[in-house]
Amino acid sequence: MSELKGSKTENNLLEAFAGESQANRKYLAFADKADAEGQKQVAKLFRAAAAAETIHAHAHLRAVGGVKSTAENLQEAISGETFEFTSMYPKMIEEATSEGQDAALRSFSLANTVEKVHAELYQKAADNLGSNQGVDYYVCKVCGNTIEGEPHGPCCVCQAGPVAFFKVD
Repeated sequence: MSELKGSKTENNLLEAFAGESQANRKYLAFADKADAEGQKQVAKLFRAAAAAETIHAHAHLRAVGGVKSTAENLQEAISGETFEFTSMYPKMIEEATSEGQDAALRSFSLANTVEKVHAELYQKAADNLGSNQGVDYYVCKVCGNTIEGEPHGPCCVCQAGPVAFFKVD
């Protein structure tokens, strides 16, 4: 068998992973819209297709060797989140500001703040790997802020009330 690293197949697997991942998220957003419009059957179809796209994405990621040990996966997650809040989003925020794109600016700014939280949570998990502490995580439906334990006040990122948080199992 030939080397995957640097091959066209490696590039294709990464491209397929990105495409399937984006399709999953898009179809879930489409399902929410269909639900809001009372189109329950169409929403169900979008969710089914989204689940299938996840299966495809995971298969491509495994084939390219993108899933490693939990310790290595945590380090990769920390690196990715750190890149987002130190490089990617600041540039996007600057460009949205200069172009007067307020909706994009809000979206980028909220995500930027939360990516730092994610990096910190991943680092905490890496530091405590193996302890299996019984911590529950809650995510804000408005901005994606992720917290340990039940919310006891408004979201510290977007100020949404505690009812905006959902528990992740």
